[in-house]
Amino acid sequence: MKVRVDRKLCLGLGNCVAYAPTVFKLDDEGKAVVLDPASVDEATLLEAAESCPENAVILEDDAGNQTYP
Repeated sequence: MKVRVDRKLCLGLGNCVAYAPTVFKLDDEGKAVVLDPASVDEATLLEAAESCPENAVILEDDAGNQTYP
């Protein structure tokens, strides 16, 4: 699974970091960046993505098809 963050949408609330701190961190601009998506299971990635009120966390399958949001 691939994970990316739409920085234009990200408000830097940190919900994704709270759900998956090994996958996300806030950078110097207060925006989420992806670290290591393989460090958690897919259910945790989905929870982290769903926790974002702006839908800035985007999940894709291995073929590049968007699965969330």
